[in-house]
Parts: sequence; C-alpha cells; structure tokens
Amino acid sequence: MSSDTIPQPPKRSASALAFDILLWGGVIALLVVSFKPAEIDKFPQLFTEAGRMREFANGFFAPFGDAALFMSMDWPIYIGKMWQTIQMALWGTALAIIVAIPLGLLGAKNITPAWIQQPVRRLLDLIRSLPDLVVALIFITAVGLGPFAGVMALMFNTGGVLAKLFAEAVESIDKGPVEGVRATGAVPLQEIVWGVIPQVAPLWTSYALYRFESSSRSATVLGLIGAGGIGQVLLESVNGFEYGQTGCIVLVIVVAVSLIDLLSQIIRTRLL
Repeated sequence: MSSDTIPQPPKRSASALAFDILLWGGVIALLVVSFKPAEIDKFPQLFTEAGRMREFANGFFAPFGDAALFMSMDWPIYIGKMWQTIQMALWGTALAIIVAIPLGLLGAKNITPAWIQQPVRRLLDLIRSLPDLVVALIFITAVGLGPFAGVMALMFNTGGVLAKLFAEAVESIDKGPVEGVRATGAVPLQEIVWGVIPQVAPLWTSYALYRFESSSRSATVLGLIGAGGIGQVLLESVNGFEYGQTGCIVLVIVVAVSLIDLLSQIIRTRLL
C-alpha cells in the first residue's frame, strides 16, 4: 500500500488549536495560582507526621485484629442507624424525582419556550449551589432534629441535580417520535407523554439510581449535624476518641454503600 492511500488524521484549524492551547494553558495557570491557597505545599507533612496517622490507624483497625473486641461492638445499633440512613436516602430520592420530572421538562429548551426554560434553569442553578449542610440546618430549624430534616435536605439538593440531568436527557431525544405523535393531532401534553417520556425513561431511571447511591453517602454526612442516621453515631465515636468504634461504623457504611452500588448496577444493566 502506497503512502498516498494511507488515511491521514484530520488537520485542525489554527483557531481550534489556539483555543485548545488557551484552554489548557488557562487550566495549568489556575493550578499554579491555586498552589499556595490550597496549601499543596503541606504535602510533605503526610510523611513527616506519619506517627500521628499511625496512632489513629492503630485505634481505627484495633477491632479487626481482636475477635473479642470486634464482637463486643454495638453492631445492632450501627446496622439500625445505617438502615435509617438508607431509608432517608430512599425517601429523599423519591421526593426529588417527583420534583425533578416537571422541572426537568420545563428546563428543556427543545420543548419549552425560552421565557420559561431560562428562569427554570437559573432556579436549578440556585438549588444546586446551596450546600446540603446549609439546607439541612434550615430544615432542622423548621422541624427540629431528626431524619425528616435530612430527607427534606436530600430532596432539595437531589431534586435540583436530577432536574438538570432530566432536562439534558430531554434535549438529546430524537425528534422523529415526537413529530409522529404531533402528526396524529395530539396536544403538547400528549406529545410529552407518548413522544418524550418513552425515550428518556431508561436514562432518567439510571440517573435516579445513581443519585440514590450518592444520597446514601450524603445522608451519612447530614447525620453529623443532627439530621438522623448513622452520621450521629459516627460523630459521637469520633468526639469520644473511640476510634475502634469509628472503624466499625465506617465498615458498616462501606458494606451498605457497596451493596447499594451492586444492586444499582444490576438494575441499570436490565434497563439500558
């Protein structure tokens, strides 16, 4: 085969190449500028202060080397609190889906006029920008300590994230089925029900499952401020310097999140 017949990679224009250089050069410049504010210069302390880390690790892993100590841990309490955390995540995600479906449809530019779509998108930006802990504190002030405040905080943040993902999924649909439904004389709502929803339902389900996994981890953190779940027990063990208990609680969290992840993968495999 002569060199004339060998396919050549497409040549990029000078403007595209300049944009790439500007983009990646900007990223590198930001990393350099952020080096000191992010205290990356403290990286050597990971090795110079290894003694403190070793002391913590010895307490953290102590129950796993002592069968009697391992069995003496309050496993029913840890597992019960983890189950409460999963229930919080389940309800938070379920309520978030209810919120995200209409907001996702209203935020899709291919089915919603700009005068509605743009305000909805900005609202979703606002919702996603609020940290979970701040939202949880607001609900704790309103309804008091406990899992309900955590559920509402998860619904708020997860709803904003899912609505954005749902809207982007709608924007990537094939227009053919929608136009086919429209040709039958269907009204806009029927176009959405029969032309849009069937196309995005599997992807929406995948997004919802992923956010449920994420909410299971977030619910643990919310427990640190009194929003219920295993986070409260975790905080108590850390504050009491009971690092062996901390290690066992972390083990329960890891096992639970891993099982949720495996179940989610199985469900997504069946759907997609």
